[in-house]
Amino acid sequence: MVHFVGAGSGAADLITVRGHKLLTEADVIIYAGSLVNPELLKISKEECKIYDSASMTLEEVIDVMKAAETAGKTTVRLHTGDPSIYGAIREQMDLLDSCGIEYDVVPGVSSCFGAAAALKAEYTLPDVSQTVIITRMAGRTPVPEKEEISLLAAHQATMVIFLSTGLLEPLRDRLLAGGYQKDTPAAIVYKASWPDEKIFRGTVDTLPLMAKENKITKTALILVGDFLGETYDRSKLYDPAFTHEFRQASK
Repeated sequence: MVHFVGAGSGAADLITVRGHKLLTEADVIIYAGSLVNPELLKISKEECKIYDSASMTLEEVIDVMKAAETAGKTTVRLHTGDPSIYGAIREQMDLLDSCGIEYDVVPGVSSCFGAAAALKAEYTLPDVSQTVIITRMAGRTPVPEKEEISLLAAHQATMVIFLSTGLLEPLRDRLLAGGYQKDTPAAIVYKASWPDEKIFRGTVDTLPLMAKENKITKTALILVGDFLGETYDRSKLYDPAFTHEFRQASK
Protein backbone atom coordinates (compact mmCIF):
# COMPACT_ATOMS: atom_id res chain seq x y z
CA MET A 1 0.00 0.00 0.00
CA VAL A 2 1.20 3.50 -0.84
CA HIS A 3 0.03 6.46 1.23
CA PHE A 4 0.33 9.96 -0.21
CA VAL A 5 0.61 12.17 2.87
CA GLY A 6 0.48 15.94 3.18
CA ALA A 7 3.31 17.01 5.49
CA GLY A 8 1.71 20.36 6.27
CA SER A 9 3.00 23.86 5.65
CA GLY A 10 6.27 23.50 7.54
CA ALA A 11 5.98 23.15 11.30
CA ALA A 12 6.39 19.47 12.18
CA ASP A 13 3.39 19.48 14.52
CA LEU A 14 1.03 20.64 11.75
CA ILE A 15 0.92 17.20 10.14
CA THR A 16 -2.41 15.42 10.68
CA VAL A 17 -2.77 12.71 13.31
CA ARG A 18 -3.35 10.20 10.52
CA GLY A 19 -0.26 11.32 8.65
CA HIS A 20 1.84 11.14 11.81
CA LYS A 21 0.68 7.58 12.49
CA LEU A 22 1.48 6.46 8.94
CA LEU A 23 4.99 7.92 9.20
CA THR A 24 5.66 5.92 12.37
CA GLU A 25 4.49 2.72 10.65
CA ALA A 26 6.08 3.14 7.20
CA ASP A 27 8.72 0.75 5.90
CA VAL A 28 9.66 3.19 3.13
CA ILE A 29 9.36 6.99 3.06
CA ILE A 30 9.86 9.03 -0.10
CA TYR A 31 9.84 12.69 0.83
CA ALA A 32 10.15 15.99 -1.05
CA GLY A 33 13.49 16.90 0.45
CA SER A 34 13.65 20.47 -0.80
CA LEU A 35 10.40 21.39 0.94
CA VAL A 36 9.41 18.95 3.70
CA ASN A 37 10.59 19.61 7.25
CA PRO A 38 13.20 16.91 8.02
CA GLU A 39 12.03 16.86 11.64
CA LEU A 40 9.15 14.68 10.46
CA LEU A 41 11.55 11.91 9.49
CA LYS A 42 12.72 11.52 13.09
CA ILE A 43 9.50 9.70 14.01
CA SER A 44 10.10 6.93 11.47
CA LYS A 45 11.12 3.41 12.43
CA GLU A 46 14.85 2.78 12.77
CA GLU A 47 14.74 0.25 9.92
CA CYS A 48 12.67 2.49 7.62
CA LYS A 49 14.31 3.25 4.28
CA ILE A 50 14.16 6.95 3.43
CA TYR A 51 14.51 8.46 -0.05
CA ASP A 52 14.80 12.14 -0.97
CA SER A 53 12.78 12.65 -4.15
CA ALA A 54 14.44 16.01 -4.91
CA SER A 55 17.05 14.20 -7.01
CA MET A 56 14.74 11.48 -8.36
CA THR A 57 12.68 11.21 -11.53
CA LEU A 58 9.05 10.11 -11.57
CA GLU A 59 10.11 6.71 -12.87
CA GLU A 60 12.65 6.29 -10.07
CA VAL A 61 10.04 7.16 -7.47
CA ILE A 62 7.64 4.58 -8.92
CA ASP A 63 10.40 1.95 -9.03
CA VAL A 64 10.96 2.39 -5.28
CA MET A 65 7.23 2.04 -4.66
CA LYS A 66 7.03 -1.09 -6.83
CA ALA A 67 9.98 -2.71 -5.06
CA ALA A 68 8.42 -1.97 -1.67
CA GLU A 69 5.09 -3.39 -2.81
CA THR A 70 6.73 -6.56 -4.09
CA ALA A 71 8.40 -6.99 -0.70
CA GLY A 72 5.06 -6.49 1.09
CA LYS A 73 6.10 -3.19 2.61
CA THR A 74 4.20 0.03 3.27
CA THR A 75 5.29 3.24 1.57
CA VAL A 76 4.59 6.84 2.56
CA ARG A 77 5.02 9.42 -0.20
CA LEU A 78 5.46 12.58 1.84
CA HIS A 79 4.54 15.80 0.04
CA THR A 80 4.75 19.35 1.27
CA GLY A 81 1.55 21.15 2.30
CA ASP A 82 -1.46 19.38 0.86
CA PRO A 83 -0.71 16.93 -1.98
CA SER A 84 -3.57 18.23 -4.11
CA ILE A 85 -1.99 21.66 -4.65
CA TYR A 86 1.03 21.60 -6.99
CA GLY A 87 1.86 18.15 -5.64
CA ALA A 88 2.28 16.32 -8.98
CA ILE A 89 0.48 13.32 -7.50
CA ARG A 90 -1.87 12.56 -10.41
CA GLU A 91 0.95 11.24 -12.58
CA GLN A 92 2.16 9.03 -9.74
CA MET A 93 -1.31 7.65 -9.06
CA ASP A 94 -1.92 6.91 -12.75
CA LEU A 95 1.28 4.87 -12.91
CA LEU A 96 0.36 3.03 -9.71
CA ASP A 97 -3.03 2.25 -11.27
CA SER A 98 -1.27 0.76 -14.29
CA CYS A 99 0.80 -1.42 -11.94
CA GLY A 100 -2.22 -2.53 -9.90
CA ILE A 101 -0.82 -0.95 -6.71
CA GLU A 102 -3.31 0.38 -4.17
CA TYR A 103 -2.91 3.82 -2.65
CA ASP A 104 -4.75 6.48 -0.70
CA VAL A 105 -4.30 10.19 0.01
CA VAL A 106 -4.06 11.90 3.39
CA PRO A 107 -4.71 15.65 3.20
CA GLY A 108 -2.39 18.18 4.79
CA VAL A 109 -2.34 21.80 5.87
CA SER A 110 -1.48 23.77 2.74
CA SER A 111 0.96 26.64 2.99
CA CYS A 112 -1.87 28.90 1.78
CA PHE A 113 -3.55 28.25 5.12
CA GLY A 114 -0.28 28.47 7.00
CA ALA A 115 0.23 31.90 5.43
CA ALA A 116 -3.25 33.08 6.44
CA ALA A 117 -2.56 31.93 9.99
CA ALA A 118 0.77 33.77 10.01
CA LEU A 119 -0.97 36.95 8.85
CA LYS A 120 -3.88 36.39 11.25
CA ALA A 121 -6.06 36.97 8.21
CA GLU A 122 -9.40 35.69 6.90
CA TYR A 123 -9.53 35.17 3.15
CA THR A 124 -13.33 35.34 2.88
CA LEU A 125 -14.55 38.56 4.47
CA PRO A 126 -18.20 39.60 3.97
CA ASP A 127 -18.61 42.29 1.30
CA VAL A 128 -14.88 42.07 0.50
CA SER A 129 -14.25 38.68 -1.05
CA GLN A 130 -16.02 35.34 -0.94
CA THR A 131 -13.67 33.69 -3.43
CA VAL A 132 -10.08 32.53 -3.10
CA ILE A 133 -8.05 32.10 -6.29
CA ILE A 134 -5.01 29.84 -5.94
CA THR A 135 -2.70 30.23 -8.91
CA ARG A 136 0.84 30.82 -10.15
CA MET A 137 2.71 32.80 -12.76
CA ALA A 138 3.73 30.99 -15.91
CA GLY A 139 7.40 30.03 -15.83
CA ARG A 140 9.14 26.86 -16.93
CA THR A 141 5.79 25.23 -16.22
CA PRO A 142 3.18 26.91 -18.46
CA VAL A 143 -0.24 28.12 -17.35
CA PRO A 144 -3.36 27.78 -19.55
CA GLU A 145 -4.05 31.02 -21.44
CA LYS A 146 -7.50 31.33 -19.88
CA GLU A 147 -5.82 31.40 -16.44
CA GLU A 148 -3.40 34.22 -17.21
CA ILE A 149 -2.92 36.35 -14.08
CA SER A 150 -4.54 39.52 -15.41
CA LEU A 151 -7.71 37.57 -16.31
CA LEU A 152 -7.93 36.16 -12.80
CA ALA A 153 -7.12 39.55 -11.26
CA ALA A 154 -10.16 41.02 -13.00
CA HIS A 155 -12.35 39.25 -10.42
CA GLN A 156 -10.80 41.36 -7.61
CA ALA A 157 -11.05 38.29 -5.38
CA THR A 158 -8.54 37.12 -2.80
CA MET A 159 -5.48 35.74 -4.60
CA VAL A 160 -2.90 33.31 -3.24
CA ILE A 161 -0.01 33.04 -5.68
CA PHE A 162 2.40 30.12 -5.47
CA LEU A 163 5.77 29.55 -7.13
CA SER A 164 6.16 33.12 -8.35
CA THR A 165 8.56 34.87 -5.96
CA GLY A 166 11.21 35.17 -8.65
CA LEU A 167 8.73 36.79 -11.06
CA LEU A 168 7.42 39.65 -8.98
CA GLU A 169 7.89 42.46 -11.48
CA PRO A 170 5.86 40.76 -14.25
CA LEU A 171 3.41 39.54 -11.59
CA ARG A 172 2.85 43.09 -10.38
CA ASP A 173 2.34 44.27 -13.95
CA ARG A 174 -0.21 41.53 -14.67
CA LEU A 175 -2.09 42.23 -11.43
CA LEU A 176 -2.31 45.94 -12.30
CA ALA A 177 -3.34 45.15 -15.86
CA GLY A 178 -6.14 43.00 -14.46
CA GLY A 179 -7.61 45.84 -12.43
CA TYR A 180 -5.99 45.83 -9.00
CA GLN A 181 -5.03 49.32 -7.87
CA LYS A 182 -1.42 50.08 -7.00
CA ASP A 183 -2.36 50.52 -3.34
CA THR A 184 -4.23 47.20 -3.08
CA PRO A 185 -2.89 45.45 0.05
CA ALA A 186 -0.45 42.62 -0.56
CA ALA A 187 1.86 40.45 1.51
CA ILE A 188 4.77 38.08 1.10
CA VAL A 189 4.94 35.18 3.55
CA TYR A 190 8.25 33.36 3.54
CA LYS A 191 8.25 29.75 4.81
CA ALA A 192 4.88 29.92 6.54
CA SER A 193 4.88 28.13 9.93
CA TRP A 194 8.62 27.28 9.78
CA PRO A 195 10.86 28.56 12.62
CA ASP A 196 12.37 31.10 10.19
CA GLU A 197 9.01 32.35 8.90
CA LYS A 198 9.00 35.97 7.75
CA ILE A 199 6.12 38.27 6.89
CA PHE A 200 6.27 41.39 4.75
CA ARG A 201 3.26 43.65 4.16
CA GLY A 202 2.85 46.26 1.47
CA THR A 203 0.89 46.85 -1.70
CA VAL A 204 0.66 45.34 -5.15
CA ASP A 205 2.94 48.09 -6.43
CA THR A 206 5.65 47.42 -3.83
CA LEU A 207 5.80 43.63 -4.18
CA PRO A 208 9.07 43.55 -6.15
CA LEU A 209 10.72 46.04 -3.80
CA MET A 210 9.60 44.11 -0.69
CA ALA A 211 11.21 40.95 -1.99
CA LYS A 212 14.40 42.69 -3.15
CA GLU A 213 14.95 44.59 0.10
CA ASN A 214 14.43 41.45 2.17
CA LYS A 215 16.31 39.09 -0.18
CA ILE A 216 13.32 36.81 -0.70
CA THR A 217 13.76 34.79 -3.88
CA LYS A 218 11.89 31.52 -3.25
CA THR A 219 9.78 29.49 -0.79
CA ALA A 220 7.27 32.30 -0.31
CA LEU A 221 3.62 32.91 -1.04
CA ILE A 222 2.23 36.13 -2.48
CA LEU A 223 -1.14 37.20 -1.12
CA VAL A 224 -3.17 39.94 -2.75
CA GLY A 225 -6.52 41.51 -1.99
CA ASP A 226 -8.60 43.77 0.19
CA PHE A 227 -8.98 40.99 2.76
CA LEU A 228 -5.68 42.41 4.05
CA GLY A 229 -7.31 45.81 4.53
CA GLU A 230 -9.33 47.21 7.42
CA THR A 231 -12.86 47.41 5.97
CA TYR A 232 -15.41 44.57 5.96
CA ASP A 233 -18.98 43.80 6.98
CA ARG A 234 -19.92 41.82 10.05
CA SER A 235 -20.91 38.19 9.44
CA LYS A 236 -24.65 37.55 9.32
CA LEU A 237 -24.20 34.22 11.09
CA TYR A 238 -23.58 35.88 14.46
CA ASP A 239 -25.65 39.01 13.87
CA PRO A 240 -28.34 39.22 16.61
CA ALA A 241 -30.80 40.51 13.98
CA PHE A 242 -30.30 37.45 11.75
CA THR A 243 -32.44 34.30 12.03
CA HIS A 244 -31.11 30.91 10.99
CA GLU A 245 -31.76 27.24 11.67
CA PHE A 246 -30.25 27.26 15.16
CA ARG A 247 -31.19 30.69 16.45
CA GLN A 248 -34.01 33.18 16.24
CA ALA A 249 -33.22 36.85 15.78
CA SER A 250 -33.51 38.89 18.94
CA LYS A 251 -36.14 41.59 18.89
